[in-house]
Amino acid sequence: MPDVLDGRARWRAFSLLAATAFVLILDAAIVNVALPAIAKDLDASQSALSWVTSAYALTFGGFLLLGGRLSDMLGRRKLFTIGLSLFTLASAAGALAPNIELLITARAVQGFGAAIVTPAALSMVLTMFTAGAERNKALGLWGAVAGSGAAAGSILGGALTEWFDWEAVMWVNVPVGIVAVLLAPRMLPEGRGLESTRGFDFPGAISITAGVALGVYALVDANESGWGSAKIISMFALSLALIVAFVFIEARSKHPLVPLRVFKNRSMTAANVASLISTMAMFPLFFVLSLYLQDVLDMSPIQAGFGQLPIALMFVFGAGPVSKLVTKVGPKGPAIVGFLLMAGGIFWLSQITVDSTWLGSILVPIMITGIGGAMTFIPLTITATTGASASDSGLASGLLSTTQQVGGAIGLAITVAVSTAASESTAKGGELNPLVIMTDGFRSSLMVGAGLAVLAAIAALILLPGGKPKAPAASADGEAIEAEPVPVMAH
Repeated sequence: MPDVLDGRARWRAFSLLAATAFVLILDAAIVNVALPAIAKDLDASQSALSWVTSAYALTFGGFLLLGGRLSDMLGRRKLFTIGLSLFTLASAAGALAPNIELLITARAVQGFGAAIVTPAALSMVLTMFTAGAERNKALGLWGAVAGSGAAAGSILGGALTEWFDWEAVMWVNVPVGIVAVLLAPRMLPEGRGLESTRGFDFPGAISITAGVALGVYALVDANESGWGSAKIISMFALSLALIVAFVFIEARSKHPLVPLRVFKNRSMTAANVASLISTMAMFPLFFVLSLYLQDVLDMSPIQAGFGQLPIALMFVFGAGPVSKLVTKVGPKGPAIVGFLLMAGGIFWLSQITVDSTWLGSILVPIMITGIGGAMTFIPLTITATTGASASDSGLASGLLSTTQQVGGAIGLAITVAVSTAASESTAKGGELNPLVIMTDGFRSSLMVGAGLAVLAAIAALILLPGGKPKAPAASADGEAIEAEPVPVMAH
């Protein structure tokens, strides 16, 4: 398949990339509902069980930047195919795992494969569509896929576990992966590596991958080992040292993994900061909702999955209008309004009690939160990739995905810590009803999430450039020149 595709071929390629992204996002959520069945079948402890989810997050977050840069260097379709093959093989291995240790290993390999596929796929979307209305439409649809994948994971995970067994949540990836790998050479642009003849920055790759992975590991393990424990403090310190070392390495490298010049792009930097805070607020919401709906409102796994569906529907139906709005007025206004809607929806949710009902206390606030999510995710994705040259599109995609993954890990760690502390405080106050104790923890963590969404709105107000960003202009050496925002005139 040639690098330049016509209109229909571009959208066929987009369909394949979006379907793959749907499976990867779905897979991050689908296993959660199957955890009780996994624990029973493989005789896994609570600590070991947590790593079924955490191992995926660890390798996915740790290798995203490396995956993004490799796709720029070695070719996007090639990396897409390699990563998806790894992901598919690991899914089959996980389904066949006879013990919890091998299942955790398979999940780690799945995360590594996803870290290679994700930036390569988004990079191909960015290079297939020209900046402006066409690309905004594609990224709007990409946002709809992300939202629907997250919700579908809970629903499909519950259905497969209830109707078959936990292995089904792993097997479901295999046929999709095989079909996508076979279709990739026929449908996707080659995406030739633009830097394949240059030296590879091994010191930079090792330092940033280890630094991010250690940081994610520490966040995941902190609530169990203790935030003040020597183990966690030393891991955070080592993570920070490796990231600082990475900055010095990149400043001196002839062919850096992440050229520091990309951070001179105000749009990209601002969008990544806002995305970090946004995912800290939004990502834990699915965790809290899933537990509250099942443990407090006594819903089945399938019912709990459908109970979260309105969030995804708001993403799906909001994607088109939001992408058109961003094309017309620029990303800053929609993002700020979206963050405020997100904050309002999450704060409304924080008023839940043990006597609340889904229809009376959950439906409307999660719809508002979903609309807010669509109004932030799409503008930030567009802004974070504005000004990146073709040779840096994989890097821009990997950087944004890393930011979102790390933000989600930080948000989940904060949520668990706040929820645990609030529940313990309620119990010490003399409350004996375990559902009230649990709900008080959820309420407190949701209030923190609402506060983070307000903080994201402030960050967007201060940092995001106003107006509509122009397409990047190419300099003599092929690099992108920072695109200044075009003021939006009132009509």
